Amino acid sequence: MNQTLIRQLRALPVLGRVSNLPTVWSNCLAGWWLGGGGNFGKLPLLLFGIGALFTGGAILNDAFDAEFDRQRRAARPIPSGAISPAAVWGWSFAWLGLGALTLAVLGKTTGVLALALLACIIVYGATHKVLIASPWLMGLCRFWVYLTAGSAGVAGVNGGPIWCGAALAVYVAGLSSVAGRKSFRGPVPLWPLLLLASPFFLAMLMNAGEARKSAMLLSLVLALWIARCARTLLMASGEANVGRIVSGLLAGIVLVDWLAVAPQLPRGLSAAVFLPLFCATLLLQRFAPEP
Repeated sequence: MNQTLIRQLRALPVLGRVSNLPTVWSNCLAGWWLGGGGNFGKLPLLLFGIGALFTGGAILNDAFDAEFDRQRRAARPIPSGAISPAAVWGWSFAWLGLGALTLAVLGKTTGVLALALLACIIVYGATHKVLIASPWLMGLCRFWVYLTAGSAGVAGVNGGPIWCGAALAVYVAGLSSVAGRKSFRGPVPLWPLLLLASPFFLAMLMNAGEARKSAMLLSLVLALWIARCARTLLMASGEANVGRIVSGLLAGIVLVDWLAVAPQLPRGLSAAVFLPLFCATLLLQRFAPEP
């Protein structure tokens, strides 16, 4: 294996932002369960296909951001010389194409929704540094993940994936608005924190009786996690570490997914699925951080 290819392979985990992959798989599982679950044979292809789209989209961001990174983030793979821009473009489209083709195998509806997700990923990558509404585009990408995953369930796309996907989209728009301040000096606005509360309101609206008790418990867990992550923003004398705040809120995506399905699943089953994904996200953020 030649040295150029070895360097490219070493750069891929950084380009693909592997620490966020557990949150994408968490989205898939939540959307699939809300779509009725079942169809277990489709689940591995669903997880791989959407994971490939996420990886390709993350790499695409670096391709579009090459000049910005040269000026502000010299440790990223392209400006550091770890990989060439042409190779980044090539790897990006390879992963995006592989993901779209994999999801197309799962059926016509899933394939069409995957194309909508692919289009959203490309538009976000091309515009996120210049478009004020780019945090909402990022949220929309996660919304399409929920719908694509829901279409692979036995019940297909219904109100569950749609409404829970919308609540997640608002949450992601909030954290993305905070993340946009990482490369800039100045105070971090507090209004995006209001968007992070969207899953709580939906959980209270969608659930009643015993289901609401489970929703309230997970809402409390998520609220405490958000407060822990954002405490330096809420303390007037605190110095905000935006990167650390964003990393924590990204891990919180798994808790949002857990909240979406917990009222419908046995408590032990949902905990056995989403708690390891939450821990995996935190571990990957520690051992494979973004430079």
